[in-house]
Amino acid sequence: MFREARRGDLDAVLSLYRQLQPADPVVQNGSVAEVFEQILAARGLHLFVLEEDGAVVATTYLNIIPNMTRSASPYAVIENVVVEESRRGKGLGKQIMAGTLQAAWDAGCYKAMLLAGSRKPATHVFYRACGFSGDEKTAYVAHPPA
Repeated sequence: MFREARRGDLDAVLSLYRQLQPADPVVQNGSVAEVFEQILAARGLHLFVLEEDGAVVATTYLNIIPNMTRSASPYAVIENVVVEESRRGKGLGKQIMAGTLQAAWDAGCYKAMLLAGSRKPATHVFYRACGFSGDEKTAYVAHPPA
C-alpha cells in the first residue's frame, strides 16, 4: 500500500535511510524526530512509504516547490528513494516511484527531478524505466565550506 508516512513510521523510515546512507551518524538528541514532525506538518513536503505485509518496505520524499515560471506551475524534487535491501528487484521501487510521480502530477507540477548519487548502471536503468531522462539537464551540487 502506497501512502503518506505517519508518526508511527519514523523508526521504519530511519532504518531504510541507514541502508541508503550507512555512514551517516546516528543522531541521539531528538532532532531527527523534530524534523520528521516538521515534514509531516509542512505543506508541499510529502514523505511516502510503501507497505507490504504490514511492514514499511520503501520510502520516497517529494518536495513540491512553488514556481513563478511555466504559468506559475510548481515543480517537484524527489529525494531519498530507498527500497528495503532484501526486497529489491521485485517491482517495489517502480511502485513507490509511480505513486510519488502521480502525487507530483496531481499537485500540478510541470516536471519532477531527482539526483542519483549512485554510479551503478542498474540505478540509472531503474530511473529511466520510471520515466526519468538523464539527458535534459546537468546537475550541479554545492556544499558549505569545511
